[in-house]
Amino acid sequence: MIGISDIRAAGERIAGHVVRTPTVASPGLSALLGAPVTAKLELLQRTGSFKARGATARLLALDEAERAAGVVAVSGGNHGIALSVMAAALDVKATVVMPRSAPARSVETVESTGASLRLTDGMGEAFALADRLRDEGLTLVHPFDDPAVIAGQGTVGLEFAEDAGELTDVLVSIGGGGLISGVAAALHALRPGVRVWGVETEGAEAMSQALAAGGPVPVALSSVVSTLSAPAVSQLTYDHVSALVTEVLVVPDAEAVRGCLDLAEHAKVWAEPAAGCLLPAARQVLERVGDGARLGLVVCGGNTTPAEVMEWAGRFGLR
Repeated sequence: MIGISDIRAAGERIAGHVVRTPTVASPGLSALLGAPVTAKLELLQRTGSFKARGATARLLALDEAERAAGVVAVSGGNHGIALSVMAAALDVKATVVMPRSAPARSVETVESTGASLRLTDGMGEAFALADRLRDEGLTLVHPFDDPAVIAGQGTVGLEFAEDAGELTDVLVSIGGGGLISGVAAALHALRPGVRVWGVETEGAEAMSQALAAGGPVPVALSSVVSTLSAPAVSQLTYDHVSALVTEVLVVPDAEAVRGCLDLAEHAKVWAEPAAGCLLPAARQVLERVGDGARLGLVVCGGNTTPAEVMEWAGRFGLR
């Protein structure tokens, strides 16, 4: 299990390379949800999401042989962006494997860094190719099954704990579980009374299905939210979530996209559906915990285009 000392050490290592993102009260979201809301704006992070933290932590931990060999990452979008940008900044050769369904902006950004980009038919195939490249000598920087990466993502929770006012419940999106594992570990240590809730979208339910099965299991992926679409969680992230997270909530894709529109209108931030899903989940949390709740939302990323959001909104009949 990742401890607060691991997270603090990661924070010290990456401090000169990433942004300490704003933690702000949101009057607009507070009015929308009917409870005080504080947002941790990781969409303002370098590379547009929290992923820069974990990628940087792992890159700075490479030994000389690993640096010389180069690194490989598998990603639905944000991890690939983060690794390619930060690897270029640190002069490390990078290969990124992504499914063809990854957002066009993510593909373009990875290519612009000079990283080698490999596209596959799906996320399962992407993970398989990344494993083969690791076996050929590249160092795999896994998006969530890596203690250094989880400690790096945990710095989100460290900053949230230090910078936010009183909170009762914090909501964190889940793909493979690296972010929520790190955030939950930090909050468990620094704010032990705060409940942490995970959020997935229908068709990207790797963690909720793992919890139901008693351990990681492969899942079928059908969500439009590619950045949450892990084909399975890891034992490492499962262990953290099963021990530290109150519950994992699942919301429909349509509600996640509606959440993007609500974040734009009420919070004045442009977020991706991986963050938009927090709003419908927040309503579920408020129904369960009742009066007195003070919510914290980790707005994890903003790497989506207006055209993509409008296309999804049209598909789901949102106005």
